[in-house]
Amino acid sequence: MTINIESLKVPANALCAQFSSSLFSQSQVDQQQTQSFIGHDRAKEALEFGLSMPSSGFNVYAKGEHGTGRKTLIQQMLERYASEHGPADEWCYVNNFDDIQAPKKLYLNPGEGKVLLDKMSSLIDDLLSLFPEIFDNPGYQRQKAAIDRAFNEKYDSAIEEVETFALSKNVSVYEEKGEIGFAPLVDGKPLNDKEFASLSETDRTSFYQLLAELETLLSETLLELPLWKRESSVQMRKLKYDTAEQSIRPLLKELEREFASNLGILKYLKDVQGHLTEAVLDILVEEGSEGRDDKASRKLMVERFMPNLLVARKPDQGAPVVYEQNPTFQNLFGSIDYTAVQGAVYTNYRLLRAGALHRANGGYLLLDVEKLLAQPLIWSHLKLALKTGELSIEHPYAELSHGSSITLAPEKIPLKVKVILLGNAELYYTLQEYDQEFTELFRVLADFDRHVVNNNDNLAAYGTLIRQHAEKMQYPDVSDDAIAYLVRYSLRRAEHQLKLSANIVQINDLLDEAHFLYQKQGKTGSIEESDVHQALQAKARRTGQLSENWLQEIKEEQVLISTEGQAIGKINGLTVLEIGDSVFGTPARISATVYAGSQGVTDIEREAELGKSIHSKGVLLLIGYLGHKYGQSFPLSISANIAIEQSYGHIDGDSASMAELCALISAITKLPVRQDIAVTGSINQHGEVQSIGGVNEKIEGFYRLCFDKGLTGEQGVIIPKTNTINLMLNEEVMTAVEQGKFHIYAVDSIDQALEVLLGVEAGKRRRNGGYLKKTVHGQALVKLAKLSQMINGDDED
Repeated sequence: MTINIESLKVPANALCAQFSSSLFSQSQVDQQQTQSFIGHDRAKEALEFGLSMPSSGFNVYAKGEHGTGRKTLIQQMLERYASEHGPADEWCYVNNFDDIQAPKKLYLNPGEGKVLLDKMSSLIDDLLSLFPEIFDNPGYQRQKAAIDRAFNEKYDSAIEEVETFALSKNVSVYEEKGEIGFAPLVDGKPLNDKEFASLSETDRTSFYQLLAELETLLSETLLELPLWKRESSVQMRKLKYDTAEQSIRPLLKELEREFASNLGILKYLKDVQGHLTEAVLDILVEEGSEGRDDKASRKLMVERFMPNLLVARKPDQGAPVVYEQNPTFQNLFGSIDYTAVQGAVYTNYRLLRAGALHRANGGYLLLDVEKLLAQPLIWSHLKLALKTGELSIEHPYAELSHGSSITLAPEKIPLKVKVILLGNAELYYTLQEYDQEFTELFRVLADFDRHVVNNNDNLAAYGTLIRQHAEKMQYPDVSDDAIAYLVRYSLRRAEHQLKLSANIVQINDLLDEAHFLYQKQGKTGSIEESDVHQALQAKARRTGQLSENWLQEIKEEQVLISTEGQAIGKINGLTVLEIGDSVFGTPARISATVYAGSQGVTDIEREAELGKSIHSKGVLLLIGYLGHKYGQSFPLSISANIAIEQSYGHIDGDSASMAELCALISAITKLPVRQDIAVTGSINQHGEVQSIGGVNEKIEGFYRLCFDKGLTGEQGVIIPKTNTINLMLNEEVMTAVEQGKFHIYAVDSIDQALEVLLGVEAGKRRRNGGYLKKTVHGQALVKLAKLSQMINGDDED
């Protein structure tokens, strides 16, 4: 029977997605100028629900890879939602005059904060200009003089009484340096010290007795002097206080009229009124001071009375949308700053700083969950804030600090914010499994696609996105063919003819590199397909050293790979090596040996502890296939070894299982395998071929080796038929296939692969359970029966 392997060949036009570059013409782009993203319909539905759901706990986890447009899509949706809502409220902290370590919160309508600050600043400036000059007015001076006069009259009256009595005893009264003294009189004249010393002992003694009597009288007369002074001082302080209060009251009344609709501000102004007069007298009215330092005085007034506005809002703006790139504790929850005053640490309500949650309060907050979880304490504090609906500013390690540490305990601010976390699938499922609170707080999953469906609308939209990037970067026009090349590159990144890669960043990066080469070469006009092709080749060269070294070792026969001839029990498998940014396909020789025994199929890679679990599973499936295919009429007894030659690292994946089975059957039947054809694909126990990954890199890797060694026109690759939809091969391979210099065979069963590799019909099972002797399976069945007989002897009826 003639073997028809031509029907298995994949035509050149099926090796890459086909579309016309006219899809990306400028007229098409103009129709979609507002295009900002494509695909992600499921994620958009989830976002619509999560962002509009008013109940608590419906925060959003946006799951997807970087570069898929998650952040762009979310920000655009948030801006739309934010524009539909009014601006968020303003909050500020004010001095708690009763407890300065517990600042009070103050609610403000949007836009009121700056007005309040301006008014309070003007109030302080007015006070600086009023005081102490306000005490120079005639009314105040008259009242002050009256208080002084009343005190002096009482004092003078008391002194006069003492003086009258002293004169009656020939003693004069005098006042020197604020002290009252007495001197004896002789002939109406007071004696000096020398004259007093010349008096007789009797006269001096009499004077001393009289002096004691006079001092006693003086003390009794001036007994109420401290009371008079206190009364005078109280009256003077009251006069100053009343004068200052009367001057300040109109200024505060004006503020009260300005903010009459805000009860919180009115209450705050009432608190200020009770302390402002005393502060003015303490700070602005300095007794016995020649001059006042207005700058220092203003600073003291500001530190006591100026509100600390956390976040200013504009009345005409929508709800806030905040993306915090660096979510440290302070950046997210705010901070308490400290300053040093004469070597001592000092803080007050004016040193409270807002965080991202304050800025986003009343709106939306975007956070990278990976960065969030990398910081200690943040995750637990964020969950607490979202659960309680309250936001506090505190030191992150306040509970660990010493009791003597100076800190603040400001009032908590009501928190109403929708949090959107940007993260990958691994973190999402980890949090969902190990953190019950995460499930309660982030109930909405916005799952972003890795791929976008390949249809004309999406292709045109994709081209629009690329052109928009070029316009944003102020690049020259990008030709339709160049856009088509970039879109094909996106399909290649997705490894699918019907799916575009959602990672537009990688595509834009290639355009950036193409523009760089375009500028470097001094070109003018549009960026063409050749520029993008050059950029892709340059990128491949930069990361291609490992692949070139590997191919060089094969050409030097350091690694034994044949691309011509035939060999028994040997086959070229295909592998993909991924090291950093370098991803390339390369052939690997797989060999199999068979001998009499009952040990089964031995996976040398597993025995050497180089084969990982999935690869070992693939080898074990071979045993199932052999038993199902050949062990129906006699006990299958075989000893075989399978190895991937010259492999010195760990091997995983089952994409070599089809090649291993072909090598094993070749070793059993002694039928030689073509070495000019490489094989990739996995199989199940029934011999059906299954899809594998990296098909493009594998094909291109073997083609490159064949090209370097010399194309014979017979070389090719066998792939699973289900992988034909993943083919996005480069132009060089497609041209070689079109010219008949290289061939790609798509198979869906192991039988088709055997016929291509061995050049013999695989054979179909007959009614009696056997196969024609000349077929592959017939020869395998005969050989296995002989091996079984050698091991088990003749069957007894």
